[in-house]
Amino acid sequence: MYEAFTPKRVPGGTFTLAFVGYGEESEHSVIELTHNWGTEQYDIGAGFGHLALEVDDVYQATDDIRQRGGKIIRDAGPMNAGSTIIRRGS
Repeated sequence: MYEAFTPKRVPGGTFTLAFVGYGEESEHSVIELTHNWGTEQYDIGAGFGHLALEVDDVYQATDDIRQRGGKIIRDAGPMNAGSTIIRRGS
């Protein structure tokens, strides 16, 4: 059975995060759902932003992706309105 976790409001952000999974995020995969405040509706297919994976060393992972020919869209750094380090690539 899946679990829905308590939604989190990010200080300074204009969104709320909710997580759904089969156990605690530290031990299982979860899906993060984001509600962007002020958004009246999402068009089908237009509400998807990204998939995120946790790695031990985001800077090393970014270098590995580059070495394998991946395109890094945003270098690793703090997320908007938070302190979590993120990076975006393809």
